Amino acid sequence: MSPSYSISDLARELDITTRAIRFYEEQGLLSPERRGQERIYSGKDKVALKLILRGKRIGFSLAECRELIGLYDPTAGNQKQLNTMLGKLAERRAQLEQQMLDIQQMQLELDTAEERCRAALEETLKKQSIN
Repeated sequence: MSPSYSISDLARELDITTRAIRFYEEQGLLSPERRGQERIYSGKDKVALKLILRGKRIGFSLAECRELIGLYDPTAGNQKQLNTMLGKLAERRAQLEQQMLDIQQMQLELDTAEERCRAALEETLKKQSIN
């Protein structure tokens, strides 16, 4: 029998709130079994939740997480899911590299603006001290 988890078990184990888990459920990313009012999460739900949290940390959208979860197929060795994940990781890395270049360019522009302001301020102070 595969392991099952209550919402509080998952929240405690993964260090997130039960509200966050319910949100992901509302978004269709998790589908726990119901026993009356109680939610029973499977091992697959736990894996999906870990994937969501990892995806969130590296900047994936919920739609991207949903896509990756939908590709989960342990019978096929998750080959399609893993290949898709590698592609998304490469895309994310390229985005981050572009953002780093953009930040470096902005820093250069800030340095230039700061130098001009300091030079103008120095010039203004010199004129004032002469008069």
